[in-house]
Amino acid sequence: MVRDLNDASILRLIQFALHEDIGTGDITTESIFDNDAIAGASITAKEDGVICGLKIAELVFRDFTIDMNWQPLCKDGDYVKKGTVIAQVEATSRILLSAERTALNFLQRMSGVATNARKYAQAIEGTGCHVLDTRKTIPGWRLLDKYAAKIGGVTNHRYGLFDMVMIKDNHITAAGSIEKAIEIIMRETERYPLPIEVETATLADVARVLQVGGITRIMFDNFTPDKVREGVEMVNGRFETEASGGINLDNIREYAETGVDYVSVGAITHSAVALDISMNIIVSRQFNL
Repeated sequence: MVRDLNDASILRLIQFALHEDIGTGDITTESIFDNDAIAGASITAKEDGVICGLKIAELVFRDFTIDMNWQPLCKDGDYVKKGTVIAQVEATSRILLSAERTALNFLQRMSGVATNARKYAQAIEGTGCHVLDTRKTIPGWRLLDKYAAKIGGVTNHRYGLFDMVMIKDNHITAAGSIEKAIEIIMRETERYPLPIEVETATLADVARVLQVGGITRIMFDNFTPDKVREGVEMVNGRFETEASGGINLDNIREYAETGVDYVSVGAITHSAVALDISMNIIVSRQFNL
């Protein structure tokens, strides 16, 4: 699902973020340091969590120059304890200090999403159910948020509007009925085969979808766990099933134990808290890469 992190959109995002921060120049750093002053820095996790975004942080520094030394001391997906040095970097002082905030912003956000995702994945271990992320991501950050969620251990749902058909409540209202919406979509997907998911709001809706058939997955939207269990029994393995809406760390296992195939959780990305990570400069003669 997640594309290569060298994707041109990511490189553009890095350049935009650097321009946003530096603008016409880093006045403080450029005033204090000569162009050729060399220094090293260590990047440290200040709290326990799942590390994610090391490659992106490296690309931030390399946007200034390829003449730098980057050494990751762990890999994306590693769970580290507070105080762990996760990477070291050596470059000019100007580059290190001008790139610091942007590199940390990427690392902190991505590690926060990965840490949050890990909590959800661990909460349903052993149930046979899979956690899905959603499209509730920071605009422009879709690839990075999806990557971080996957690193944390959850399954990516559709990347965008183009790689899966999802018939939601507003589509149904506009089409006139669930049956009509499915009928129209099935004519289109004969030419462009894609998975088809249909959102249902009641068990009666589930029955109507089962009557029409021809789809891939039925979503139980804002169902209670008991209603999800009833829905799963009605579907009886004919199609994939997904529970969505109102699912959090406190109740996700109860949903997973209903027998549903997937639970989708928007909070994995929309409510992730950045992991606290810092960078500390070390003079080059004391730095060993």
